[in-house]
Amino acid sequence: MIEERVKDLEVKFSHQDFLLDQLNKIVMNQQLVIDKLQNDILELKLSQSETGAQPRSLEDDVPPHY
Repeated sequence: MIEERVKDLEVKFSHQDFLLDQLNKIVMNQQLVIDKLQNDILELKLSQSETGAQPRSLEDDVPPHY
């Protein structure tokens, strides 16, 4: 009976270890995407400040029927 319980625990641990590795890969990929997006935003801010362009707001856009 104890051998069966230990075997079950080992199987569960193996599955959890696999899932943990998969989740770690997902989190690492998400962090890479976040880092890229943050760099893109920084580049956009820098390019706007160099050209002197003011950020547009939604209030500046007039619908086409006006």
